[in-house]
Amino acid sequence: MLQFARAGLAVANMRGKSYLAMGGVSMGIGGSIVDQDFFQDYLGMRVETIDMTEFIRRIEEGIYDHDEFERALAWVKENCPEGEDYNSPDHKRTREQLDQDWEISVKMALIARDLMVGNPKLAEMGYGEEALGRNAIAAGFQGQRQWTDFMPNGDFMEAILNTSFDWNGIRQPYIVATENDALNGVSMLFNHLLTNTAQIFADVRTYWSPEAVKRVTGYQVSGTAAGGFLHLINSGPATLDGTGQQSIDGEPAMKPFWEITPEEAQACLDATTWHAGMTEYFRGGGWSTRFKTRGDMPVTMCRINLIKGLGPALQIAEGWTIELPDEVHDVLDQRTNPTWPTTWFVPRTTGSGPFRDVYTVMNNWGANHGAISYGHIGADLMSLAAMLRIPVYMHNVSEDQIFRPSAWTAFGANEPMGADFRACANYGPLYA
Repeated sequence: MLQFARAGLAVANMRGKSYLAMGGVSMGIGGSIVDQDFFQDYLGMRVETIDMTEFIRRIEEGIYDHDEFERALAWVKENCPEGEDYNSPDHKRTREQLDQDWEISVKMALIARDLMVGNPKLAEMGYGEEALGRNAIAAGFQGQRQWTDFMPNGDFMEAILNTSFDWNGIRQPYIVATENDALNGVSMLFNHLLTNTAQIFADVRTYWSPEAVKRVTGYQVSGTAAGGFLHLINSGPATLDGTGQQSIDGEPAMKPFWEITPEEAQACLDATTWHAGMTEYFRGGGWSTRFKTRGDMPVTMCRINLIKGLGPALQIAEGWTIELPDEVHDVLDQRTNPTWPTTWFVPRTTGSGPFRDVYTVMNNWGANHGAISYGHIGADLMSLAAMLRIPVYMHNVSEDQIFRPSAWTAFGANEPMGADFRACANYGPLYA
């Protein structure tokens, strides 16, 4: 019953909360189009949409805690070292522009947090309504491209809010999805409520076969990576916890915030460099993180997709992070964007269906985004999805680990995946 009890906690934490969509123009990814009926009917949550001009208003009119801003900026200068600027000489920003980018990035983080949960300091400044926040348990920032064409990107804001610590010390991470991909935001939220850990938001970017790695680097992968691996990478919302500098029994880990030591938090910061945004597509500048996730961590990648005529459906892939030799990592990392954090991921394959091999997992993934959580939590996710009437259409969880309501057996005991779809369709959304 442990799995079901934990899933029940997640449902309790969601109901009555809101998802804050910061931005009004969608990107090409379907998850950026927030389906408010899905949030209401399946999650019991409402959606509030805030135009990005609200960031401009609060920046220009100084609607943020100025004392905290000064403290945060000083902390950033001490703990967020700048790495190499990979822009070509004619695309580099001046030192004055870079310093301004830092200031705006810090203000954006303060403002996004205040929009989500409020800030009593704003009431003292005469902004009573702004002080209330939106009671948001998760959020997304649209950003690209109307914002990033003239303002610093949201990478610092997303990364630091998703992390379990900042200038105020160790604290519970916020859930903030980049590109306002609300479906990945919900996936991150599920993971977080089930584990109490920070989450990695990443693109499911590239499959590297052993042959391809050998061809471009001369290195022969083996062991866990013998069948190849996936490159998970995205500019903004990968938590700094994802560096793997925290430890459980001496092994790399990502822990609930109350178990993280100050030394572990500092180690995560020390393992991260911040790079000037690539201005060929971040024309307004900004700062992006760079780190590489340590290997041998058990992780679970999941994503909810909305399918026309079907509704929401969940996919789950348990697996492990791996480490590559530095010289191999650098060659492969340069093939995408060296200013972004990298996780090398190997899903557990089964030899059949969508988990036939590593490439097939990527080929069957519903979008180019995934939510990555520490631990093998696929069984917990499946229990939670059943409670919410969301069918699971792709997973690599062993049958003996799966727990669903006993009523599901009436819909086809010998065909559990099909039974899940039939039961969810029969009972309908929990809050509809």
